[in-house]
Amino acid sequence: MSSELIKARSKISSIKTYLRQEKLLPAIVSLHDSVGIMCRTPLLKHEQEEFERSLDMALDILNHDDGFRKICPMVLEYKKGGEKELLSALKELLEDLQGSAVSEAQALLQAIDDSKRTQLERGMHLLEKGKFKDAKFTFDKLLLQFPDDTELKYEIAELYVKYDRNQDALKYLTAALKDFPESAHLFNRVAMVLRKLEEFEMSEKYYTKAVKLSQEDPGLYFNFGRLYIDWKRWEKVDEMATRAIELNDGFTEAHKMRNFANKQLKKQEMDKKKSGQPIKI
Repeated sequence: MSSELIKARSKISSIKTYLRQEKLLPAIVSLHDSVGIMCRTPLLKHEQEEFERSLDMALDILNHDDGFRKICPMVLEYKKGGEKELLSALKELLEDLQGSAVSEAQALLQAIDDSKRTQLERGMHLLEKGKFKDAKFTFDKLLLQFPDDTELKYEIAELYVKYDRNQDALKYLTAALKDFPESAHLFNRVAMVLRKLEEFEMSEKYYTKAVKLSQEDPGLYFNFGRLYIDWKRWEKVDEMATRAIELNDGFTEAHKMRNFANKQLKKQEMDKKKSGQPIKI
């Protein structure tokens, strides 16, 4: 779900670039596609708010574009919860425009996406072969072509995570996070990578920011708990598992996590008794 928000955000971000290049139709198609993604994707509250902010900015840029005003006498508007109405208006606008031109714009966007996929696959194969310098060269060259593509940075990072190259993954995830600093999902992924690198204090800071952005996501609290397991901070494991369960009582793994934490806490108390250390009451 959150990765879909990153995809929609990348499409919205590309609108400004296309207008700068005087590619009006690709800009409109990108906006249509991003709204379509969000119409079919369930959103958490903070994700909905972030999408609304991005959409308002994109519409403001588009409505003030000279080329757009020539072909569209009406101002495109968006009201909270009105994604379907906006999608319908964009669809109608594209249908009113010359069919062949719209098809060409869609073909151009597909060709761009295909090019990205090809280069990502090439980089992935290089990672498989252990050719890490060549993979980095391929990915960095790709990002020179698409410097504002948050989704692309995220996908590259995920490939590095897949091949256990966490330090490299961290570089691309933090670059994506600079583009999209309201993304709880990206904060979560950075925190996860830092946990794997045993940078526990930094990981804690990123998880803290993630749960502030998405306080209603039980999965985030569960992931936060995994950090504290690695850190052997059992009281905090219990706290995070409990928060996850409060949000979703059917979260089986969170129940297991809390039970495990409680066993470790009891063991800790027993060890203190044996050693004669004072026990917290």
